[in-house]
Amino acid sequence: MTATILKLVFIAIGLFLVYKLIFGGKKGLTIFEMHFKDGRMTQHKGKIPERFERECRQMAKTEKLTCTIRAEKNSGVRLHISANVNDNLQQRIRNQFPFEYYDKKTVDNSRQAG
Repeated sequence: MTATILKLVFIAIGLFLVYKLIFGGKKGLTIFEMHFKDGRMTQHKGKIPERFERECRQMAKTEKLTCTIRAEKNSGVRLHISANVNDNLQQRIRNQFPFEYYDKKTVDNSRQAG
């Protein structure tokens, strides 16, 4: 009786670990997210750079976009744009995004001999 209960517990733990390994892949930290519908921003969250938001609103308005734009920070910053946006417009959006704003600044504290 106790042997079968122990077997069931070990199987349940094993299944839980397999589930976590397969589906537990953590995405990066979401910096911001913007949702557009028919050229208008319906909702947003996070801190969006002002100039980038203004340019995206302009592009969405002229192209009547329905999409989601999300920036995630994992090791670097990645910009995710919905698949229903054509490649040319995706590239225009990526060109407007200020990647340098999110780059890590390294300080060189070494002294130069001279």
